[in-house]
Amino acid sequence: MHDFEYRGNELFCEDVPVREIVQQVGSPCYIYSHRTLLRHFLAFEDAFKNIPHLVAFAMKANSNLAVLRVLAREGCGADIVSGGELFRALKAGVPPQKMVFAGVGKSAEEIQFALKSNILMFNVESPGELLHINEVAGSLGMRARVALRINPDIDPQTHPYISTGLKKSKFGIRADRALEEFDIAQQLPHIDVVGVHKHIGSQLTKINPFVDALKKILELIGVLQTKGFNIQYLNIGGGLGITYSDETPPHPKDLAAAISPLLATVNCHLIMEPGRSIVGNAGILVTKVLYNKEAETKRFVIVDAAMNDLLRPSLYDAHHDILPVLKDESAPVNAVDVVGPICESGDFLAKDRKMGQLKQGDLLAVMSAGAYGFTMSSNYNSRPRVPEVLIKGQAIMIIRQRESYEDLIRGESIPEVLA
Repeated sequence: MHDFEYRGNELFCEDVPVREIVQQVGSPCYIYSHRTLLRHFLAFEDAFKNIPHLVAFAMKANSNLAVLRVLAREGCGADIVSGGELFRALKAGVPPQKMVFAGVGKSAEEIQFALKSNILMFNVESPGELLHINEVAGSLGMRARVALRINPDIDPQTHPYISTGLKKSKFGIRADRALEEFDIAQQLPHIDVVGVHKHIGSQLTKINPFVDALKKILELIGVLQTKGFNIQYLNIGGGLGITYSDETPPHPKDLAAAISPLLATVNCHLIMEPGRSIVGNAGILVTKVLYNKEAETKRFVIVDAAMNDLLRPSLYDAHHDILPVLKDESAPVNAVDVVGPICESGDFLAKDRKMGQLKQGDLLAVMSAGAYGFTMSSNYNSRPRVPEVLIKGQAIMIIRQRESYEDLIRGESIPEVLA
């Protein structure tokens, strides 16, 4: 459920017409609903209210400071994968004791930053990383709290690019090496083993993969506890999907109902890392029609947003519903490709999409763009990145200004020898 709806023929975000937002900040732009963000976060809090838990928002989905602040004020933590995300989370007011640091390639500088910030724990992805964290912690005279990420080899039944729990994945430690790596970790002088972590993929629309993976991890925890390990945290990752088109993903309550009986077998604090399921349907990308073009076998609608603004369609062939900001029920319907100005054949937002006839200047809302939208955007073709706007009731809050041409060259210089 989200708070983008038509009132009459006009699309609103909460109590503000989308058209008015664009008049203020220009096109393209990202627009987020404060009410939707809260509702989606609190859905997890309510579903797991009877289980000691931490919701650590997966910042890779959306790392805007204001979005993070909305969630942090409600008690949300952060799942971070870089020093930059740690910096952002701290700036947004997320307590470091509610942060978990994932990712396969943590640098020494990032590990030091996290240790000095006193984050809750590292999710360790490989034997080499475990030894490196121990070394860095030792150089600081500190101990690092860690959870070992175990790869359960469960098919998440999602897009291969966002599947992370199979044998061939770069993520996690092989299940058949788990006990050996835990034994090594237990003996390292600057490591405190406090948890087990798993994450099998993103945009999951079925409960079974969650359950199957959790059963494997719980078996491991049982063995570890008999060996004397003090496993305090069980991190089940994230990945719960959202509706982009006709998907029917489970609600957090469905997930809680399926796994709560299993969790009763262990005395662990639960950690979850949802991202897309909190912010995905809380945001849209608004774009303006520049031209209509008719080729021999195709109709194109050329808009001012492009693959540098929203990469998912080009990268994953991902579907996003596209709605007119002002509906015209009488307009004739055509099958069109909605494409951007980037000089790449892969620059599209939709292909063969049936849409009412559009004219120059019409506004379109690319739905379900709150996750992996701005965070994956770039300056390709030297295009300034777009503004982000947060709507709360009738309030329009610009939470990121549109970049300028001067922003594009910030930090660059021409050496004197080239002058």
